Amino acid sequence: MTFQISAYQISTGFAIYFVLWWLVLFLTLPFGVRSQHEDGVGVPGTDPGAPILARMGRKLLWTTLLSAVFFAIGMWAYYEGFLSVERLSRLMGMPAFHN
Repeated sequence: MTFQISAYQISTGFAIYFVLWWLVLFLTLPFGVRSQHEDGVGVPGTDPGAPILARMGRKLLWTTLLSAVFFAIGMWAYYEGFLSVERLSRLMGMPAFHN
């Protein structure tokens, strides 16, 4: 089985991965964050809800790994035919789209 990939498909893949990466980032941001109020340690002049240690490097790594896994699952489902427009429109009870 051979695939011919065009520049359009590559740029579309990057765009989908970019949006997915940001969604996963916003989902991972709250995990493991402790605020100054929760720990009872506060710096004068700062918001009590400000995080003590955000660990952004770790979150960016997890975001990248999880996004890659979700993207790979989505691409597999697309190439296997599970994410076709016709199939999804049938699942939502809409008339099938035909050219």
